[in-house]
Amino acid sequence: MNYTEAVQEIAEIIPDFENELMKDAPQNSYSVIQIFTERIKNMIRYNDQNILFESLQKMDKIYTNGDIALKNAVEGIFIYSLDNFTAFCGGEYRKVIFSHISKDLQQIYSRQIYNHGI
Repeated sequence: MNYTEAVQEIAEIIPDFENELMKDAPQNSYSVIQIFTERIKNMIRYNDQNILFESLQKMDKIYTNGDIALKNAVEGIFIYSLDNFTAFCGGEYRKVIFSHISKDLQQIYSRQIYNHGI
């Protein structure tokens, strides 16, 4: 999967995503994941669980099936940001969010957190 296919995947659950991408950033893997991550952050902030859980599954699909640029973008943007935008959540809500993130992405998250600063 390349970034164009990732946009199509995201647009299945967030219909206006393509329009937002076109007006806000150059079209590449990093801009796609950056904008999608911002949308997920807002879903968490406003407790929009209906689309949040689908979005987290979609992020996993993009990571699993994505080319190297998408994988790097997911690891460098989404995973790196997780701690920041779940910090303001209550413990139970944070657990629910992480329960909807694949084991692979959770392992990458743990590696980033525990290796930070080493």
